Amino acid sequence: MWRGLIALAVIVILVMVIGIFLYDNDRDVITGEAECTEYRVSGKLPGRIEEFYFEEGDQVKKGDTLVFINSPEIQAKLAQAQAAQKAASAQRAKAHAGARKEQIAGALAMYQKAQVGVDITKKSFDRVQSLYEKNVIPQQKRDEVEAQYKAAVATAEAAKTQYDMALNGAQKEDILAAQALVERAEGAVSEVTSYLDEIHLTSPVDGEVAERFPKVGELVGTGSPIMSIVDLKDMWLTFNVREDQLKDMTIGTEIQVQVPALGEKTYKAKITYMKAMMSYATWRATKNISKFDAKTFEVKARPSEEIPNLRPGMTVIIAD
Repeated sequence: MWRGLIALAVIVILVMVIGIFLYDNDRDVITGEAECTEYRVSGKLPGRIEEFYFEEGDQVKKGDTLVFINSPEIQAKLAQAQAAQKAASAQRAKAHAGARKEQIAGALAMYQKAQVGVDITKKSFDRVQSLYEKNVIPQQKRDEVEAQYKAAVATAEAAKTQYDMALNGAQKEDILAAQALVERAEGAVSEVTSYLDEIHLTSPVDGEVAERFPKVGELVGTGSPIMSIVDLKDMWLTFNVREDQLKDMTIGTEIQVQVPALGEKTYKAKITYMKAMMSYATWRATKNISKFDAKTFEVKARPSEEIPNLRPGMTVIIAD
């Protein structure tokens, strides 16, 4: 019995020693992941996906055409804008050219006809006036002939004005108005033409096609993401670190990191960014020995050298 009690006491002591040892040497492993710059390719033009030129995982260069969007509506708008431009140009040409020869000749003929009318009515009025002065005809007859004479004079003046306008051509204001119409039509054509550039979307950077969102034949709206391009040359490591673990971490500090997916080798990285996360990421005290609620900081580090085969999303561990 005594031997059993002694053995049990030894086991309890060993368990306590091991527990204390493990507790004192327990270290939280700080893990994070690799991230890189991602570009969402989208266009200004609504339409239907006609063709993709690259598959997911393909390498692309800046300026490579990625997708063709078919939009019959924009072609129709271009035709309308071009027709409006032609009409405005014709109006401008007409304003600059002035009246045609036929119009000038017609206006002159009307003026000459009106002058003949003035001469005839003037002679009639003179005769009637002479008779009226001799009391041969009543005053009413004289007034009627005088009215006809004045009407003929007014008609001649109006015909003269039309003839002068035909000779002088369009007014300066008419020419300026025609020019403004042309400029507005040209602006409309330029606007529609700029949208035509959006039917072929190109890569904004050298990178890799990470994802294609719509499928061929599907409709896309203005600004809808169509493809995702990742720049694997612009990568960094992101960690969420409890503030009581930031003792040896400052901006500019160099740390050792390990990527489990790439083996046991460690790599150097330099901390470039530290910022407290929102209140939802705060660690709440769970033991009596804790005297405060520890916040979580977002820590970013960039590899000091290229890490071969590192991919976005891979787990990264801060090594001892």
